[in-house]
Amino acid sequence: MTKTYLLEIGLEEMPARVVTSSVNQLKEGMANFLKDNRLSYDTIETYATPRRLALKVINLAEKQTDVEENAKGPAKRIAVDEDGNWTRAAEGFARGQGVSLEELYMKEVKGVEYVYADKFISGEAAEKVLTSALDILKALHFPVTMRWGSFDTEFIRPIHWIVSLLDDQIIPLNFLNVTSGNVSRGHRFLGTDTVIEHSKDYETNLREQFVIADAMERKAMIREQIREIAEKNHWHISLDEKLLEEVNNLVEYPTAFAGNYAEKYLDIPEEALIISMKEHQRYFEVRDRDEKLLPYFIGVRNGNDQYLDNVISGNEKVLVARLEDAVFFYEEDQQVAIEEYVNRLRKVTFHEKIGSIYEKMQRVASIAKLIGEQVKLTEEELKDLERAAAIYKFDLMTSMVGEFPELQGVMGEKYALIKGERPAVAQAIREHYLPSSSEGVLPVSNVGAVLAVADKLDTVTTFFNAGMVPTGSNDPYALRRQTYGIIRIVEDKGWDYPILRLQEEIAEIINDNPDKFGVQLSTDNQKVFDFMKARLKQFLSSDDIRHDVIEAVTNAKQSNLIKMIDAARILKKHQQDSDYKSAMEALGRVTNLAKKGEELLQEDIHIPVDESLFENEEEKELFHAVNQLLTKVKKHEPEDTYLALKDLAPLIEKYFDSTMVMADDEGKRNNRLRQLMLISDLASAFASIDLLTIKNKE
Repeated sequence: MTKTYLLEIGLEEMPARVVTSSVNQLKEGMANFLKDNRLSYDTIETYATPRRLALKVINLAEKQTDVEENAKGPAKRIAVDEDGNWTRAAEGFARGQGVSLEELYMKEVKGVEYVYADKFISGEAAEKVLTSALDILKALHFPVTMRWGSFDTEFIRPIHWIVSLLDDQIIPLNFLNVTSGNVSRGHRFLGTDTVIEHSKDYETNLREQFVIADAMERKAMIREQIREIAEKNHWHISLDEKLLEEVNNLVEYPTAFAGNYAEKYLDIPEEALIISMKEHQRYFEVRDRDEKLLPYFIGVRNGNDQYLDNVISGNEKVLVARLEDAVFFYEEDQQVAIEEYVNRLRKVTFHEKIGSIYEKMQRVASIAKLIGEQVKLTEEELKDLERAAAIYKFDLMTSMVGEFPELQGVMGEKYALIKGERPAVAQAIREHYLPSSSEGVLPVSNVGAVLAVADKLDTVTTFFNAGMVPTGSNDPYALRRQTYGIIRIVEDKGWDYPILRLQEEIAEIINDNPDKFGVQLSTDNQKVFDFMKARLKQFLSSDDIRHDVIEAVTNAKQSNLIKMIDAARILKKHQQDSDYKSAMEALGRVTNLAKKGEELLQEDIHIPVDESLFENEEEKELFHAVNQLLTKVKKHEPEDTYLALKDLAPLIEKYFDSTMVMADDEGKRNNRLRQLMLISDLASAFASIDLLTIKNKE
């Protein structure tokens, strides 16, 4: 026979953002607790509102599973003395297993005798085991915590009640001076306390007290209510899932409603309107069938539909106050010239070790010009880039962005257009923040993409230069995300991006005028390069590329970002080719011998190959093929380089069949090593072939 166990923790209102993660933690903790305590069950159902975290364990076993096992102890030579008596080691083993010495016996394992004991542990009743369930609560972690009264233990919010029921039996728990029982609480304003006679009655009892405990059911109610409002008014409402989740965790009994505001507020940029509604008031915006913003909003009340007109009126007044502020900021901002805003940035610190935002803009302008020329922007694009880089942070000083930080870049684009800037310049101002998350939207325009790369690269370089390098999970300035963004933009555009050379040229430009740029950069760029390669590995992993391939291309003698990405994808593409294994094995053999050549030749490494020392046709044939390849390879893309190297493989195999590389004659040996080093140098610019794991084709 099985039972149902209910555990509910009643609290003061929790922040919406922690409700779902907290109840998931509770479920995981209970699952681990039951597993560790040998209590079987079918499923764990969760319930969560702003005031409660709860779960039900369905079909919980009445008692623990019995344990029968053969426990292995010390070897006989340790467990028995010379007189055949049990030693202290044997006595300790018996005591630990809960058996007498008479119950011990010997068993041979791989020719050695060991002491064994047959161990039987009878399972305890579930009601007894569950009295230790408090360990689950003590192990919960929260982003913010509180302490109250004289307690040292911290929790997300003060606890007011605990329900702990195994069917209809109260399981005693006491946490932070709150004793468990079978009394829960209903909606703060509409409900009362309710006695839960049986754990199966939990949802029904709470529903009677205006609490929808099942978060998924509550969310479905909100969806349906909004759909009905939209259908009735012929509106189109696109539900933001993140906002819906937040709203769902703010209410216990949802009632959706529609409000409106004056059409004059539609003159404000719609991004500002949406931020005012969504971020500050948790409203859903309303559009018509053509996606045009309408002067209405959808809110969700924590309660029923009584006095709903008063609720709507109050929400409208609050929103209008917000919108009046936005109108004021919007009109005031337009009275100030862009150059004045830029000038004000001289007094705004980017970071105390790096300088002002104005100085950052000066650096980014120079970096952007360098990158723009590298990726071959047109003259018109370079002109737009120069203007965008000169002003791109100006909106940080506007009142609108001061009030709504989420609009930085967005308002920059709006104000730039109002002030008569070219559309490409305005677009780049908005796009330089992209991507705003690891997998966020990328800049579309070339000018915006270059400005975004330059801005992120400056941040990463200057923070590294100041010694503020991410360690472990600690990355307060999001340098990993920004570097990942650089890689995604470059890959999306397919730009040639030689990391080390650009870093060297950037340092040269900045260090030529440190007073203007606010910093003096180190000329050692290896740490930044290694950091970028680490993010590149992450990027390639997300493309389902094998670990050995990633290691091979990121350890190549190559600093061009796009060529490393292309090489990884080319190797992935050709891994299943019939000749892949043999080609990589041949090139790998060349690479390994070339390493010996580097060790042996040292200062003589650059002496050219002497054809007069060749002894067979295979040496000549391979040498001429390599020379032909070297004259063309600079024009080749990675795909062509791979195919050219693969075509050398049969010649390499014939060469090894006919030629003893490590010959006794030093001159011939060194000449052959130099010849192999030519091939190795060519291959190593594509990938470190020796790091590839060559698998047999199935």
